[in-house]
Amino acid sequence: MTINAEPRGRYFEDFEIGQEVVTPARTITSTDIVNFACLTGDFNEVHTNFEYCKTTPFGEPIAHGPLVYGIMGGLQYASGINDGTLLGLLGIDEWRMLGPVKHGDTIRVAQRVVEKKETSKPDRGVITFLRQCVKQDGSVVQEMKATLMYKRRPAA
Repeated sequence: MTINAEPRGRYFEDFEIGQEVVTPARTITSTDIVNFACLTGDFNEVHTNFEYCKTTPFGEPIAHGPLVYGIMGGLQYASGINDGTLLGLLGIDEWRMLGPVKHGDTIRVAQRVVEKKETSKPDRGVITFLRQCVKQDGSVVQEMKATLMYKRRPAA
């Protein structure tokens, strides 16, 4: 028996300019920061040395920028919009670090569709989001433009 379940994700046609999507939230832990340092080999003291960090404006270790970016990708997946319809990430532009993320901060992604382009292939299209990582206090700590390719809705 074949089951053809409809993907949970959004197709190209489901996105409109100006549309906003907000993901679920996730709390960053010291374990996240240490595990990322171990995975990447980036043991910069601003991420791993509590005593050193007391001498910085942050006062304590902060999360690596790419760690936060990676968690943002997971949060976007958790939102469901990519599930079964995303074909690929085409680019990240204008990626900015606007504030620190520390152990205990809870982040979510707020993104707005800023561009929508058909491609020469009828089965796909390109969506560009202005993507912001927002902490529990409402501050934006990272911002970027993310361009992704999505499937188009199959003809009925």
